[in-house]
Amino acid sequence: MPENIPTSKNASRMEAIVSLCKRRGFIFQGSEIYGGLAGTFDYGPYGVLLKRAIENAWWDFFVTRRDDMYGLDASIISSEKIWEASGHLTGFTDPLVEDTKTKKNYRADHIIEDAGHVAVGLTPEQMSALIREKGIKSPDGNELGEAKTFNLLYPVQMGASSGTASTAYLRGELAQGMFTNYKNVMDSVHPKLPFGLAQVGKAFRNEIAPRDYTFRTREFNLMEFEYFFDPRLGNWQELFEMWRTEMYTWMDHVGIKKDMTHEIEKQGPDLAHYSKRTIDIEFDFPFGQKELYGLAYRTDYDLTQHQAHSGISHAYVDDTTGEKFIPHVLEPTFGIDRTILAVLTSAYNEEVVGEGDTRTVLRFQPRIAPVQIAVLPLSKKEELTKPAQEIVAILRKLFRTSYDETQSIGKRYRRQDEIGTPYCVTVDFDTLTDNAVTVRDRDTMEQVRIPVAELATYFTSKIL
Repeated sequence: MPENIPTSKNASRMEAIVSLCKRRGFIFQGSEIYGGLAGTFDYGPYGVLLKRAIENAWWDFFVTRRDDMYGLDASIISSEKIWEASGHLTGFTDPLVEDTKTKKNYRADHIIEDAGHVAVGLTPEQMSALIREKGIKSPDGNELGEAKTFNLLYPVQMGASSGTASTAYLRGELAQGMFTNYKNVMDSVHPKLPFGLAQVGKAFRNEIAPRDYTFRTREFNLMEFEYFFDPRLGNWQELFEMWRTEMYTWMDHVGIKKDMTHEIEKQGPDLAHYSKRTIDIEFDFPFGQKELYGLAYRTDYDLTQHQAHSGISHAYVDDTTGEKFIPHVLEPTFGIDRTILAVLTSAYNEEVVGEGDTRTVLRFQPRIAPVQIAVLPLSKKEELTKPAQEIVAILRKLFRTSYDETQSIGKRYRRQDEIGTPYCVTVDFDTLTDNAVTVRDRDTMEQVRIPVAELATYFTSKIL
């Protein structure tokens, strides 16, 4: 095995990851050719493959393999009444503070925390007082104004003209689409408790100061489900632990290092008003320990709110007793962008592989690697490229497979290491006589000779 190079500084590690993502086509700044748009990012060719692989793996793990989960894909634009009922119109806020000279806006709690003080649980008025007391300045060294609340929802004008337009909102979370479709699912599919509604998709928050690369953005991607259960059974703790365990199994499934995670029990002012219990799973990102996933016991708050505001019953009817009650809900939440960033952080390695030779490698789990197999003919001669392309056609039916014939074989290996390809198949002149190829392992760099006829079986045991 090659020797790992110890990471010196987190900042330089983050810079290296960002540089690799740009150079190798994983992640680009949004609207980059026009100077960039803060808080937005675009996934490039390999980033899309990684993102889709993670989404598909999540759906398979939490939905397809279970008989108590149902899928949903709710509209991104939703009625103002939904967010009024859920409390987002009044409670979905962050504290904003303005640089009095530059007029730049910042998160007041972030400014306070960056100055080494605690902002948790403070009201905007208390934050303002603390900023004055401690003499906290803006990042540009200027005086700060009074902290005030700022709603994070994005309003959308629906209609052809301002006089006839009505206000809707881009969804600030996935959860409300599942709560507002709960009755539709009950009436059409008739699921029995306990059951879950799962969704993968975009959400939008008008962040005051997006930062830390793709960690905090204005447009982001989520994977989430609401798990409805009978509160009369008194087993919410058991169900909570079941999903907590499954979340850690999932992290291992996609290669997020457990020793880089920390579990935080939310307490006091950190606990949402609708939650009876919430834990955050935080991760050691290069820029610090930050929230990765969350697991919340939302009780019956959301269904009760939508029942009251819509006037439509959301009661579940017990088939045996005829008793009616509102189900309670457990909610595991997974940010896709944060998952990708955690996976990249876990997978990124710089290694000494020879006399002063260093390689950069992404050690993705094979199941989520953007490219799982790269087929590389030793030369561009047709006698090698033709059988190589035939092998690609066979493997591509089962695996994410690429073909590369440019530059030396060593440089091609390094390129595949940087995008995290677990296996390279080299077609050489011996292939023409023995009908076998050389398979190189990304992690060990060991090479073995495998008959072409056995490749599909060999990789199935390694990847699927």
